[in-house]
Amino acid sequence: MSSPDNVLLHLAPEDDATVRELFDELEARGFPKQNQTPHITLTFSPTMAPQVVERAAMLLPLLVPATFQRMGTIVFGTKRKQTVAWLLQTTEELEAAARELNSINPGGRGGRWIPHLTMGLRLPREIVPDYIRALDELVSPHFKEMTATRAALWRPASQELTVLAGAQSSLKMGGSCG
Repeated sequence: MSSPDNVLLHLAPEDDATVRELFDELEARGFPKQNQTPHITLTFSPTMAPQVVERAAMLLPLLVPATFQRMGTIVFGTKRKQTVAWLLQTTEELEAAARELNSINPGGRGGRWIPHLTMGLRLPREIVPDYIRALDELVSPHFKEMTATRAALWRPASQELTVLAGAQSSLKMGGSCG
């Protein structure tokens, strides 16, 4: 199964580094290595439609940089592999933009968007409670807010990143971005 194309937000370098340090500390505790680049997906599709990219390029420069608050931890998935993520909250304007992008994306989820940052991707279901406990122990109680400084289209099949808004500096692209 190949990863889908994503319109996503990358974190500010200092927030990206904090999340990557958490990935390393979780791995040091024996949990599976997390290879994904920390990001917040706005919409995804097996192949991103041009109208979605065009609209994102119009909307997102007005909204990036964007601030997100950590609101809690959530688990996605009902089968053997699950994903642990931080539930995030942001501005109404960015939420409306994400919902619009999903609405016009033929491969999207209609007008829905759950802002989140994946902290544990495709984890075996039986380790999820311990993973969440370890994550809670490791994360600083002061790390409640993060900033996204770049919006981009990520096409994993071709490893192509097209910046749509914000910082042009390249982040370390490790593993999957989507």
